Amino acid sequence: MKRVSEKRRKRLKRKIHIRKRISGTPERPRMSVFRSNNHMYVQIIDDTTGKTLASASNTEVDTKALRNNVENAAKIGELIGTRLNDMKIKEVVFDRNGYLFHGIVKSIADGARKTGIKF
Repeated sequence: MKRVSEKRRKRLKRKIHIRKRISGTPERPRMSVFRSNNHMYVQIIDDTTGKTLASASNTEVDTKALRNNVENAAKIGELIGTRLNDMKIKEVVFDRNGYLFHGIVKSIADGARKTGIKF
């Protein structure tokens, strides 16, 4: 159990270190990724007002069948990319939330890039 709590503590330390430098603006909001063992979540956040502009996850009704793996993470990335294109937002700041940039996190980023979103 100590190993699990130590792993979580290290991730939160990385998250704080990253968030000191990253901030979302109305022109270039922050794209925050969170993954758990069962689900993955993506939020587009404007930090100046503290509002969430858009979100996507595999807990929504139309994406409920998507499992928590790399292939389906790309679909979640494309979904958030299309929602951003509808809002006419072309650039975001990517916040990996302390996770390593591989696997599900990278697949979400690649899916969003496929729709034309720039990081």
